[in-house]
Amino acid sequence: MKYEDVLRSEALRREEVIVLTAENRAPIRHLPPSLGLRFIDVGICEQTMIGAAAGLALRGRVPVAHALASFLTMRAFEFIRTDLGIARLPVKLVGYVPGFLSEANGPTHQAIEDVALMRGIPSMRVVCPADEDELAEALPALLDDPCPCYIRYNHLAPAVAHRAPFVLGRAEVLSEGDRVALLTYGFLLREAAAAARLLEQQGVPVRLVNLRTLAPADEAEIVASARGTGLLVTIEDHFATGGLYSLVAEVLLRHGVRARVHPIHLGDRWFTPALLPDVLETERFSGIHLAARVLAALEAP
Repeated sequence: MKYEDVLRSEALRREEVIVLTAENRAPIRHLPPSLGLRFIDVGICEQTMIGAAAGLALRGRVPVAHALASFLTMRAFEFIRTDLGIARLPVKLVGYVPGFLSEANGPTHQAIEDVALMRGIPSMRVVCPADEDELAEALPALLDDPCPCYIRYNHLAPAVAHRAPFVLGRAEVLSEGDRVALLTYGFLLREAAAAARLLEQQGVPVRLVNLRTLAPADEAEIVASARGTGLLVTIEDHFATGGLYSLVAEVLLRHGVRARVHPIHLGDRWFTPALLPDVLETERFSGIHLAARVLAALEAP
């Protein structure tokens, strides 16, 4: 199921849907002939695109705006916060190549603080699909939602058999072991699932959780994972501050739950640019490396 196909179908069905891009057409290159004037390319002008999207939303449209995640969330941040966040406009922001998916691009193009920035805007949804199928499945519900939304675009094929339909704010539990819980989002579910298989082979029962949405987050599942296992591990291609680790800490504190939490993230540094398999190897985020890191955390005093 292709994102472009579902977006076309939804736009043809809903006259209020307007597709915008800041010269990043690759995943939606076939839409202009179908949408005509409802496909708008503003050029490399992310701030202009957000301003235009806000104006369209005020006139009853539902804009879906596309750009590289780093420039969308940082260059246009004030416009997103002020034009979309304060007014709670239903603009959907689709950030291309977030996190490790920027691969060989250097720090200027690495969106590894995007979750923190978007999660900090009241009313903003933050959705991180595990694969393109999950992204395509989520799109109709996100278009129905009246709030602004940031989506980490993911073009990769599914690496797991999904067990639950997409519901905004609800996590997907893929296995229910009681020794360690692996909480992740986005394409890293693939590596977390590989790590879970390796851990199970070594006699470590794993609860594997695909969070899917970080705002709103499934607080009940985070609490259940903390209470139902001996170690909670967060896995994300993001800085330490403001991402999943921060989110989990906030939830546990809010619910008065004590738990061992082991974060796996980028800390306070950018990653080494390379092709994706090499990034995962170098940064120790491949399934094999994740399993080894989890075992080490389990064995730590």
